[in-house]
Amino acid sequence: MAKLKIVKDGDSVLRKTCRPVEEITPRILTLLDDMLETMHAADGCGLAANQVGVLRRVVVIEVEDGHPIELINPRIIAYAGEQEEAEGCLSIPGKSGITHRPMHVTVRATNRRGEEFDITGSGLLARAFCHELDHLDGKLFTDNVVKMLN
Repeated sequence: MAKLKIVKDGDSVLRKTCRPVEEITPRILTLLDDMLETMHAADGCGLAANQVGVLRRVVVIEVEDGHPIELINPRIIAYAGEQEEAEGCLSIPGKSGITHRPMHVTVRATNRRGEEFDITGSGLLARAFCHELDHLDGKLFTDNVVKMLN
């Protein structure tokens, strides 16, 4: 595994739409492993592939220690409720703001074995799903911010 460089705000790769993963190759598996290591090293709870300069629809999230979630070609299939909470981003260090997100989100994705699955999260996990999937479409949390905190 390798720690990757996290792309910072202002880099055009963050505003590009990521391409779907057509085949789960050893390169995609390595990307998942490297993204997880990079996210842990940066003390984050989520990371999208374009945040490390790779324009593929791949996300890793870990809001509960020891329970990483790997999502390939994720898409939101259901959401409910609402929350307004503080959000930050590894690509925009030192900045945070209040965003309006759903309280409950269900995502359909593929795992590293090529199996499709659904996963539902509430609270922080729902917010992480929305935040990271926004990245895959070239959106940043600042696009959704209600109020900047710093």
